Amino acid sequence: MNSILRLIFICGIALLYPYKDFGQKVKENSDLKHWPDGSSPQEIGKRVAEHFVIRPLPDAPSEIIYPEVCVWYGALTFAHLTGDNKLLTRLEERFSPLFRADSILIPVPNHVDNTVFGSVPLELYLLTKDLKYLTLGRKIADRQWALPEGTGATPESMIFYEKGYTPQTRMWIDDMYMITAVQVQAYRATGDKKYIERAAKEMVLYLDSLQRPNGLFFHAQDVPFFWSRGNGWMAAGMSELLSSLPETNPNRPRIMEGYKKMMASLLKYQAENGTWRQLIDEPESWYETSGTGMFAFAMITGVKNGWLDKTTYGVAARKAWLGLISYIDQNDDLHEVCEGTGKKNDRQYYFDRKRNIGDLHGQAPILWCASALLR
Repeated sequence: MNSILRLIFICGIALLYPYKDFGQKVKENSDLKHWPDGSSPQEIGKRVAEHFVIRPLPDAPSEIIYPEVCVWYGALTFAHLTGDNKLLTRLEERFSPLFRADSILIPVPNHVDNTVFGSVPLELYLLTKDLKYLTLGRKIADRQWALPEGTGATPESMIFYEKGYTPQTRMWIDDMYMITAVQVQAYRATGDKKYIERAAKEMVLYLDSLQRPNGLFFHAQDVPFFWSRGNGWMAAGMSELLSSLPETNPNRPRIMEGYKKMMASLLKYQAENGTWRQLIDEPESWYETSGTGMFAFAMITGVKNGWLDKTTYGVAARKAWLGLISYIDQNDDLHEVCEGTGKKNDRQYYFDRKRNIGDLHGQAPILWCASALLR
């Protein structure tokens, strides 16, 4: 009887906390096509995308912020790759109010975190060929390389602008997804090389300034910590850029070098359960899922495109995907997601960040990974 009660108790705990198996070692395998039941990119992506599409737009006067943009973009690519036209229509319908009364929710493109919004209408244009999306997205991408209106220009932004960089440059590694995403999308939508060349030039600036000898990145020049999601933004940004950057672009070798150096370093710090820690090189730090998802996306993309050795990095990518999705609960919310984080030259600050559930910073890279696995 005691054995039966014990089994019932264990099963009950598993039902209440289904993500709690994350402490287990993930079996090593380089296969990125075949998955255990319930863990395929089709199944997981569908759950997370459906969870997002019913999410209401924020109430005015709030704006749509970048984590929502990142999920929206991932949901659109997932819907397209799976041929889910019903989901795609619902994601497009979610955007429709932004051309009418809810246009106030479109963020002013005066900062990297606001400007990344343009990646969503540009993706909608790529999928629908409706010119209203191209007009909006391209306007935002162009605004990123213009001087701030009025008195918004600072001496620092002027220096960057005069050297051919966006005046929104601030030298935080987060920027290298925010800037890259919208500029690469503008290139994909228009074929105009100025957008991809801007992104590549900017990426080299950040690589030269922030990548350390071990391949990882400080959060900023004055913040010497290897924060997981910050490094994740960098990994995802390089992956998106390299996926579209022409082989003839003179900056491509430098970016590929930085990308491969980072991937090699990440291999050394991956935990047995497939994840990476909040501070990547700190064994006492907690397992963090948004960075893990972004690293998984970067490795999957590298293996799929032949930039990375399949045997070595296929194993790491599979471990990362299976480790990541073990943190998804029965409500399709991801656990252990670092809250929104500014920079601070304080190690304990990063250790003490809240560990959120269902935070869109974490939901987004699940969809990016699902899409990458389906490409």
